[in-house]
Amino acid sequence: MKARNVLLSLCACLVLAGWSLAVENKGAEHLQLPGGKRGLVPFPHHNHQDVLVDCKICHEYFPQEKGVIEKMKAQGQLKSKFVMNKLCTKCHKAKRKAGEKSGPTSCKKCHLKEG
Repeated sequence: MKARNVLLSLCACLVLAGWSLAVENKGAEHLQLPGGKRGLVPFPHHNHQDVLVDCKICHEYFPQEKGVIEKMKAQGQLKSKFVMNKLCTKCHKAKRKAGEKSGPTSCKKCHLKEG
């Protein structure tokens, strides 16, 4: 009982100090994003989280929900090639130009064409 009270007091102090003991939901480790006619795009989600740190970089455009890209396309909220040109390759090219490790910058390197 005494140990429980000490633990609860410690947690209360951490919360008051602005610390959180909650485990962050990082979502799926790997995703398969729809890539239109060029095929699916494997997306190493956790790798991007580790590199970018701020989830808003992508999720300001895409709500964190399954099937959001297809839903946005169907509602006319997502222009063709927006993801590739404005987000993915733009970021990858900027990292490469800065001399940092980067992801692919060409269509064929990401899209898995069936057949």
